[in-house]
This record gives sequence, structure tokens and C-alpha cells, in this order.
Amino acid sequence: MLEAVKQVGYYPEMKEIIVSLHISREDYLNFYQGQVHTVVATATDGRIVRFPAGILKNVVGHEGIHGTFKICFDGNNKFDGISRLA
Repeated sequence: MLEAVKQVGYYPEMKEIIVSLHISREDYLNFYQGQVHTVVATATDGRIVRFPAGILKNVVGHEGIHGTFKICFDGNNKFDGISRLA
């Protein structure tokens, strides 16, 4: 049973994800206008990850969101924070 769960993307040991993002100011504006709720990105380890666009609000600059970020999770796999790595 656990093997089948792993095949669909369940990672119980996941505590952080590293992603490189390049989202223009105009594209992120769609979040503020209520048109976009989720970001889909490829993590540096190759996994496709999906997360709420709202977690990026503290890393938006005048030109949008550009850089490499670490998204952290707590012991219950709930969002715990995001920080810019580069």
C-alpha cells in the first residue's frame, strides 16, 4: 500500500523544496486579481510541485518574482516559510 502512495508523489520526509521561479509582475498580478490561486513549478530535484500563490507575497519585487527559493514545511507538512537563496 505504501509503495502505491509513493508512486503518486507522497513524500513523508519532505521538509523543504528548492524551486527556481521566474514570474513576471504581470503574471503575479493575476493572483491579486483573484484569477490565479496556485503555482506549479519544478523543484531542483525534478519533482513537480504545486503550492498556493499566496506564500510568495513576501518575495514579490517590482519586477515580479525571480530567483531560487527554499519553501519549508513543519512536522505536519504544513507551510512554515519561504526564503530566497539566490
